[in-house]
Amino acid sequence: MARLRVGLLGGSFNPAHDGHRHVSLWALRALRLDQVWWLISPQNPLKPAAGMAPLAQRMASARAAARHPAIRVSDIEDRLGTRYTVDTVAALCRRHRDIDFVWLMGADILVQLPRWRRWTDLTRMVPIAVLDRPGYAYAALAGRAAQRLRRFRVRNPGDLAQTRPPAWAFLWGRRHTASATEIRARDRC
Repeated sequence: MARLRVGLLGGSFNPAHDGHRHVSLWALRALRLDQVWWLISPQNPLKPAAGMAPLAQRMASARAAARHPAIRVSDIEDRLGTRYTVDTVAALCRRHRDIDFVWLMGADILVQLPRWRRWTDLTRMVPIAVLDRPGYAYAALAGRAAQRLRRFRVRNPGDLAQTRPPAWAFLWGRRHTASATEIRARDRC
């Protein structure tokens, strides 16, 4: 029996929007995934708590934005009590040994990745798919994380879920311009 292939898209989702849905559908196709799980963070340690909507509100916005049977919205970080991605992914890998996970991130996040707690441990746990974002691709590919992981870059992303980590792929494609920061700024006006 084939193992389930699941993309993990973590974040604040403050609020969730069509850009999250766009990258999830893109990852489903390009990586040949069965599902994408949106992991709604109770509080991103790299973002201020001020201006963060309550978790229940962000979960509701994520459910409304997902609109696809293969996209699952989860508050697993809140239930596990994990604060850092590396701890959440480790717990998911222990709980779901029958699933091949892929961590999904935008190119903007690859630029920030070296600021994450134990980021190199994360790269050894699950393959990573980096999705192109407007204005970030070249900085991401020239950045510290991409340079450190350059020898582990996979050219065929369709097999990424079954590739032993460390492994990563950069997905070029139609980008979506939605930004939660811009949505919040617009809603304040």
